[in-house]
Amino acid sequence: MKKSKLILTLFLNFFKIGAFTFGGGYAMLSLLENEFVSKRAWLTKDEFLDMLAIAESTPGPIAINSATYIGYKTAGVAGSVCATLGVVLPSFIIIYVISLFLDTFLTFTLVANAFRGIQACVVYLIGSVGVKMFKQLEKKPLPIAIMSVVLACMIIFSLFAVKFSSIVYILVAGAIGVISFYCNKKEKEDKV
Repeated sequence: MKKSKLILTLFLNFFKIGAFTFGGGYAMLSLLENEFVSKRAWLTKDEFLDMLAIAESTPGPIAINSATYIGYKTAGVAGSVCATLGVVLPSFIIIYVISLFLDTFLTFTLVANAFRGIQACVVYLIGSVGVKMFKQLEKKPLPIAIMSVVLACMIIFSLFAVKFSSIVYILVAGAIGVISFYCNKKEKEDKV
């Protein structure tokens, strides 16, 4: 595929995903996986999970970070710019149009009811990504333990209304993963 055609394809795919995804980047993840892993095979499942980890742990919205990563991996700097523009433009256009007619727009019962339906769909999209990621998780004791502890902490902190940043979960889980990697590496070196 010619690079210009590839870049246009990236832009159009991200524009489509950006235009029809409500609920932010997490709701977008299942569409990204379907489009770029299942349908186009531009990423493997492992690369997609790595991309999610990078997009989540770097500053900025996960949707933009994901678009930038996939665009760069697929078509370099031009791909990352076009993919990022593609995912951002629909939201910009929609919010701009809504801002012009905001007061009138909010009074429509149809609009209010549509957003209630969209909220239910967003919960499904985020949940489906979580289930897919769980299925792809290595079924080894450490990843299962980390996931279980984080899930338990999130539930307990939510029940008791304790504010706790998700960044701490990411940093602690990442540190545990790095420590585990070096411990395993040292253990293998000692055996040799």
